[in-house]
Amino acid sequence: MKNKESPVAVNRKRRLSARNISIVVLVLVVLYAIAGYALLPWWLERTLPERLEQHMGWQAGIEEIQVNPFTMSVEAVGLEARDAGGEPVVAFDSLYANLGVWRLLTGIIALQDIELEEPYVRLDLLEDYSVNFARDWQANNPGGEEPAAEAADSGEPPRIYFDRIRVSGGELLFRDFSQQGQEEFRVTPLDIALNDLATWPREDADSNYYLLAAVGSQTIEWEGNLSIAPLYSKGFLKLGDVSHETLQHFLKPYLPYQLRSGSVTLSSQYELRSAGNLYLTTSEGQLTIEDVDLGLEAETDEAETENGLLSADRLSVGDIRFGLNEQELSTGTVNIDGVSLSLRRDSNGQLNVLAPFQNSADESGSDDGGTGAPFRWTVAGVELANSAVNWRDEQPPMPADLALEDLSITIGEMSHRLEEPVNYNASGALNGGGRLSINGQATLAPFTLEAGLSGSGIALSQFGAYINQAANLEVRDGLLSVDGNLDLDQQRDPLTGTFSGTGEVASLDMRLGDSDQPLIRWQSVRLEPLEYNVAPARLQIGTITLVGPAINVVRDSNGVHNVERIVRSSPSDKPAPVGETAGSDGEPGFIFRIGQLMLEEGVISYTDRTLDPTFATRFDQLRGSVTGVSNVAPQQGQISIQGRVGDVATMTLDGSVGALGTDDTSDLKLTMENVSLPMLSPYFGRYLGYSVDSGKLKLDLDYEFSGSRLDAANSVILDRLELGGPVPSDEAVSAPVKLGLALLRDRKGVIDINLPISGDLESPDFSIGQVVMKTFVNLVAKAATSPFSMLGSIADFAGLSGEELGSVRFEAGRTELAEGEGVKLEALGKALSERPGLALNVRGAVAPETDGDALRRQKLFEQLGIANGAAASARIARLEQAYADSDYVSSVESFRNDVAGGNAEPGEWEQALVKRLIADIELPPEALGNLATSRGVWLREQMLQEHGASDNQVYLLDPVRDATADEAGTVTISFELDVR
Repeated sequence: MKNKESPVAVNRKRRLSARNISIVVLVLVVLYAIAGYALLPWWLERTLPERLEQHMGWQAGIEEIQVNPFTMSVEAVGLEARDAGGEPVVAFDSLYANLGVWRLLTGIIALQDIELEEPYVRLDLLEDYSVNFARDWQANNPGGEEPAAEAADSGEPPRIYFDRIRVSGGELLFRDFSQQGQEEFRVTPLDIALNDLATWPREDADSNYYLLAAVGSQTIEWEGNLSIAPLYSKGFLKLGDVSHETLQHFLKPYLPYQLRSGSVTLSSQYELRSAGNLYLTTSEGQLTIEDVDLGLEAETDEAETENGLLSADRLSVGDIRFGLNEQELSTGTVNIDGVSLSLRRDSNGQLNVLAPFQNSADESGSDDGGTGAPFRWTVAGVELANSAVNWRDEQPPMPADLALEDLSITIGEMSHRLEEPVNYNASGALNGGGRLSINGQATLAPFTLEAGLSGSGIALSQFGAYINQAANLEVRDGLLSVDGNLDLDQQRDPLTGTFSGTGEVASLDMRLGDSDQPLIRWQSVRLEPLEYNVAPARLQIGTITLVGPAINVVRDSNGVHNVERIVRSSPSDKPAPVGETAGSDGEPGFIFRIGQLMLEEGVISYTDRTLDPTFATRFDQLRGSVTGVSNVAPQQGQISIQGRVGDVATMTLDGSVGALGTDDTSDLKLTMENVSLPMLSPYFGRYLGYSVDSGKLKLDLDYEFSGSRLDAANSVILDRLELGGPVPSDEAVSAPVKLGLALLRDRKGVIDINLPISGDLESPDFSIGQVVMKTFVNLVAKAATSPFSMLGSIADFAGLSGEELGSVRFEAGRTELAEGEGVKLEALGKALSERPGLALNVRGAVAPETDGDALRRQKLFEQLGIANGAAASARIARLEQAYADSDYVSSVESFRNDVAGGNAEPGEWEQALVKRLIADIELPPEALGNLATSRGVWLREQMLQEHGASDNQVYLLDPVRDATADEAGTVTISFELDVR
């Protein structure tokens, strides 16, 4: 029989069993606690660095890990991990995480609560647009080393779910290697709150997340869908008060300009993914920029100022769409307030605003979105108010700087399709003076422009750089008014276009760029109507009305006229080939026609500083007209201008003008009367060596131009010219000037001469004024040095040459003129009568040998009693008898045989006898002197008594013995002309 346990025993066993279970549970709990509080932290502190090294390739260390096994929470302190390059990649002060147990049963690591204090994360965007975390994971978890069952997941991070994430006091170092060079951004402090975040795409959840981060004064607001692997996000992003440095970095590869300052607020819908290539699109964007400074890329800090493009108080743009892969950007209307737009054209003619698009301009119309497609952009329009535009042009030698203020501009839709027309309207005030308005449409490439242009009171001085580029001129004053239509077209070279309208320039004051002397001034010039065609170049003006022009022409001390320095030239300047200056039809490359030019109250001042004293005069009260001027043949214009010279003399210019620049003939006749000769005293002093004391001048200049060829007749009448004192001059003619003038002056005191000249105007050595003056001086010099040649008209009347009047021939030994010489005295008497200012110097003279022999012959004949007119036979007989009576050794017959062998002719035999016999005759010492004196006295008496010369015109000089004799035995005595 089996014994039954007592109830006490049973109860006792039950208590022992319950105790044992409790003990076991307690032991398990203790063991769990020990494992959770001690072993697990110890294990994690060692395993976590190993895992990071194994799966990420990082070297990591952690100060402490605390685990609460009962709340399933972990707190880690002092983590720091460095990548394979030894650079910190992840670190934090403390991390608290609460694990969701039930999610583990589904294979998902679920973290219900994560709190991260002062974390540090270094995120690198690599050249292929991957990030350093994915790179390190894939490098240390290759697909070939995973089990077959996990092959599909190889290379992907584990599934992790975050219920709530809080980050405070964090620091994010973002480094970008995707662009040329390395740039980094340090975001601190970083505070993030994320809810419901997963590392994989979920089909059963909306994945709507929200992020609000502050980076200093910059904020980021984000919501949308997010997937970590592969990277994918779609949603809404708003960047508030973002600094320009941050935005510029991310837009640098795609934005053709550079944001250099400003506060930016940007919001947009977006879609982003990275699967091999980075894909990014945005839409419904809104952009607001405060205190913006937009410029071009600058290579150096010094270049930033020069590369400035646009600054504004506020810029707002709506409806922004951007496609990274399509390289396309479109915006709504750009509203700008308080803008300062800086446009610059470099020395090559490229506009700074178009520089980023030059490389893609040729493909701008292509819709190809493949690799290498150009950047495409569209702007719905631009509206500027309270703005200014600054223009700098570096093409001219001296850069041009212009500015429009109080500017309002409206520009229609623009795009990368630069060939499409853009409507525009602009008005403003030029900072240098004047207002300008323009409206129409334009295309950028090829460049075309249709414009209605209107301007008033525009100060020309602000366009000095362009004027100085074309000519060495500086505009001190001048107001331009213009009204018309301008059309330009550069679809093919060269640029073509037309302007039609009217123009006026008032109060002009223009001077040489390197001088402060006035050059050109006028009260007003009006052109109406005006038609100009760019290419081929054509200019047509109906009427030019020029009021009050004043031109100051100065010949400087170096001999160069100031007007010669207007045209800029260089040693490399060469005449353009014919093909460039004329069309195929022979017309010039530039054609102009002027219907008429009306001149009112003009003044031309002329100063010659090469003279001492300086010469100065002016032509004033100029009025008249020039009609029908052109450079296209056949063309015959007419000119008629009247005025005053030197405040006294009158001037008229009349004639016809052929086609300019051609070989057509132009005939011009210039007449000046009552010109004061003392005004020309500096020129007389330089070239003649004397000043002018009195007299007046009349000029009749008849000029014929055929191309550059000039043929001119210069009728010069000098009335009562009286020279003053001598003037030292190295250029003065070395001749008795007063004598020359006296020879040219008639009995009324008038010098009337004609100075024909001809030459090539294109010759650098040809100058009309110098040629006329030199011709006049040469004429005076010729008269002074060859005075009797100037009496040519009188000599011709007497049947003589001019030089023949300068001397007379006497019979040897006598005071009787040779046959035919008396007519010379008659001509000289007439010359003295017609030129009262002349004086004739008479100097008696003998030829000692010829006159001596003649006197001895006369004495011999007296001794032999041979009468004048005796027959030759009687003379010879008496001479033979005298020879025979002498004590000569040889007889007459012997001497005859010595003379021509005894066959001498009677005349030859007589001469031989005379020569032998006179050898023994001696003359008294005074004989020759008396003969010379007698000849001089005789000539003076003949001029006074027989030929009408006045007593104060004929002067007897001291006789000389240097006269010449000819073969006929006559003795020549020369006269001298002088001034009374």
